[in-house]
Amino acid sequence: MALMNPFKLEKLTITAYQDSPRSVQAGKPFKAMFNPESLGEKHATALVKNRGLSTGQKVTYAYTEPSELSLRLLLDNTGSHELGVEALANALTGANQTVGERIQHLLAIGFHMNGEIHEPNYLIVTWGNLIFPCRLKNLDINYTLFNPDGTPLRAELNITLLFDQDYKKSQSIAGKSSPDLTHSRIVKAGDTLPLLSKGIYGSASYYLWIARQNQLDDFRNLNPGQRLFFPPLVS
Repeated sequence: MALMNPFKLEKLTITAYQDSPRSVQAGKPFKAMFNPESLGEKHATALVKNRGLSTGQKVTYAYTEPSELSLRLLLDNTGSHELGVEALANALTGANQTVGERIQHLLAIGFHMNGEIHEPNYLIVTWGNLIFPCRLKNLDINYTLFNPDGTPLRAELNITLLFDQDYKKSQSIAGKSSPDLTHSRIVKAGDTLPLLSKGIYGSASYYLWIARQNQLDDFRNLNPGQRLFFPPLVS
């Protein structure tokens, strides 16, 4: 059974999938060591300048560019940022990866080619009420502290992600309720997969499928505080 830490805040998570509907998970999700203090959003449209016979110009709408989410994450293996309870939990659960291992994990799920689909994975960023389906655009890594042997102890990650979902499914970010959209829920005491399935899909019969999508070994025992994903139903 996973160790539950009541003092640990929910961490920003990047989950990879090998299909566009995001129903087949690829690898273990990447969890931020420390949540970002802020998130940046960029929304833009492409406009074309049409020069007329006069000196004036007319601007014509061409298309809407994908929205961008930018975030800055800190990786730190000095232990100076951890509380005592969190340090103990990380030690017992094996979460004390090195800075290099965490970076390789993120590169593996978001940047490197997935041999099954011959392209990088599809991603979903989740944090609180945020659900952002996307693809990785940029990952800038700045190493700021090293061990005497040269291994990195601290690094800053500047990540840019491009929104990747059609207009209808984009309503999931606002928390709209529909079986055609991707949903995310934090398990509460008394929750069961059949009840959650009924609330989201209108039928309790999808509980085994939900268990497979979340790679659950035992669908009967849900841990309060864990996050579950409910992908869109594929006809």
